[in-house]
Amino acid sequence: MKFRNFSDLGWRVSEIGLGCWQIGWCWGDVSEKDARDLLKKSLDKGINFFDTSDTYGDGRSERFLSEVIKNTSETIYVTTKLGRRIRGTNYPKGYKQEPMEEFIDRSLKNLGVERIDLLQLHCPPIEIISKKETFEMMDEIVKKGKIAHYGVSVHRIADAVEAIKNPNVKSIQMVFNIFRQKPLEDFFKLAEKNNVAIIARGPLASGLLTGEINEDTKFAENDHRNYNINGEAFDLGDTFSGVNFEKGLEAVKALKRLVPDNFSLSQLAIKWILMHKAVTVVIPGAINEHQVDMNTESSNLNEISSLMKEVNSIYEKLIKPDVHHLW
Repeated sequence: MKFRNFSDLGWRVSEIGLGCWQIGWCWGDVSEKDARDLLKKSLDKGINFFDTSDTYGDGRSERFLSEVIKNTSETIYVTTKLGRRIRGTNYPKGYKQEPMEEFIDRSLKNLGVERIDLLQLHCPPIEIISKKETFEMMDEIVKKGKIAHYGVSVHRIADAVEAIKNPNVKSIQMVFNIFRQKPLEDFFKLAEKNNVAIIARGPLASGLLTGEINEDTKFAENDHRNYNINGEAFDLGDTFSGVNFEKGLEAVKALKRLVPDNFSLSQLAIKWILMHKAVTVVIPGAINEHQVDMNTESSNLNEISSLMKEVNSIYEKLIKPDVHHLW
C-alpha cells in the first residue's frame, strides 16, 4: 500500500481507503460477519482511512467502525459525514446545520471515541456553504475538542469551490472516476494550491466500472441501484455516477478492451484515479473480503500513463455529452 499526505495535518493516509456505505445500507443485505471480515481484511491490506456517515444504516456503519477503533493498535483515521440524518428524529429530509453538535454527540457515541478525526459536512446546499456562520460553528466545535478537523462532502464543483474559501476546510469529498472527469478542468488545481485534500468517492460508478454488471443484472429492492436509478431518493450523481445505464455499459465494453493482462477493470478504474496527484485518497466500498483484496491491490500495480489518452477518449465520446455539465 502506498500513502499520501492529507492536507497539512501531518497524516499519511493509505491512497486507497474504505468507503463504508455498503456496510450500513443501500447495497442489499451485508451480514454482520461479512462487514466485520471485510473491515479486518482492510486493515490487513494496509488501509488506514475509513469513511462513513451517520446515515449509513442510521449509525450501523459507525458502530462497526467502533470495533475497529477499539481493537486495533495501528494508527487509523476515521471520518464521518453529518447533517442529513432523519431516522429516529423529527427533522425534515435534507441537510440541516443547526443540530450539527447533536449529530456529532451521537456519532462520538457510535464510534466510541472522544474526538472525531475528520468531520465532513454531508453535501450541504451552497446557501449553507456560503454562510460564514456555518464554519464559525464548526470552529467552535473544534475548540470544544469534539472534532479535530473538518471538511465538506459535495455534489457539485461549485459547492467545492465555495467551501474551500474557508481556510479551515481541510478536505473535499466528491465523485471522481472515469465517468466523472469534470473536477480535472479547474478544481484539482485550486485544491492543490490551497493544500486541500481530495477524497474521491464512487470510484467504480456504483459497480458499473467493475465490468461485472450487464443488461440482465437485477438489484435487490433495498439497493439504491434499483430505487434511485432516476434520482428519486437522493442525488442521481451517487448512483452510477449519474450515467445512463445503457450508455455506461457501452463505455464499459470499450474500456474492457484496454485492460492490461494483470489488471481487472476495477483495478484499471482505481489506478486511473490514482494517476492524478491531486487525489489524496480514493474510497471504494466493498461487500466482501474479495472486493477489498481486488481494490487494494490497485495501489501496487504499474502506472497506466500509456492508457490515459484512450480511457479519456471513451469518456469524451460516450459519457461527457450527457453528464459533464450536470455537476
